[in-house]
Amino acid sequence: MWFDGEIVPWEKATIHVFTHALHYGSGVFEGIRAYQAGDDVVVFRLRDHIKRMIESAKMYSFNLPYSNQEMCDATVALIAKNDFHASLYIRPIAFKGLGGINLDARATPTSVSIMAFPYAKYFDGGKPGLDICVSSWRRIGEPAVPGMAKACGHYINSVLARTESAEAGFDEALFLDSHGNVCEGTGENIFIVKDGMIATPGFSSGILNGITRQTVMKLIRDLGMPFVVRRIARAELYSCDEAFFTGTAAEVMPILSIDRKRVGSGKPGEVTSKLKAEYERVVTGLNEKYRHYLTFVYGTRQYIRATSNN
Repeated sequence: MWFDGEIVPWEKATIHVFTHALHYGSGVFEGIRAYQAGDDVVVFRLRDHIKRMIESAKMYSFNLPYSNQEMCDATVALIAKNDFHASLYIRPIAFKGLGGINLDARATPTSVSIMAFPYAKYFDGGKPGLDICVSSWRRIGEPAVPGMAKACGHYINSVLARTESAEAGFDEALFLDSHGNVCEGTGENIFIVKDGMIATPGFSSGILNGITRQTVMKLIRDLGMPFVVRRIARAELYSCDEAFFTGTAAEVMPILSIDRKRVGSGKPGEVTSKLKAEYERVVTGLNEKYRHYLTFVYGTRQYIRATSNN
């Protein structure tokens, strides 16, 4: 693992039980994917993920002690040091360390760690899609907390909803926002398709600014598909033709039913299947148009200093 500026053995990357973040959730993190692409491994939108983590930290009034570039370089070096040649999940995390119990943690030291490990699928139940429910819990957000921050403490909200859905026999949960409109999953953004029009909630619904969401929106526009960002009422979930989740871990995942009501035919729809296939081509480097999203770890296309992903 990479821990506070150096690569250390996995078992040595430890923290004290008095760590501020353990008690108060005072940290921010990212989930990043890397994919096996031929003989190489490519990290998807590395710079954009690190940028979002830096912005999340700023929302909670602490600055990271490393730059975007330093963390990108560290991520590539970590993968190479482990000699990984498989698809991976990468977890950078920045958190407040030892500094007492004061809730104002600005003066408390900030630690940063990056870990990577082999990873295939987040949802791996052998099904072509998910059966989900609308959670009885609402998505936390403004004015209570900055919902756009990917902060450690926020995810106890997702733990509640995901556990509730699993106990009721569902694969995943879907949050509504404080006004009762569709928000997002416990770790995914949502899109619906109705009469050929693709729709997804906007920031006013308290969603996280998903990197996979951004990518899929770019694909939709480049493919010339009808698309709108707008508020989505809960009732629309039960009459849409297709629905799917997007997320770093989930990728593009079809939704087969919501609250035991079948979505469309109950099978992955045409729009969802097309976007899923296109996304898989993008993240594995098979679509040259989007190669700028990729950081190559090995081989002739290697570049340690990650280029801009704009």
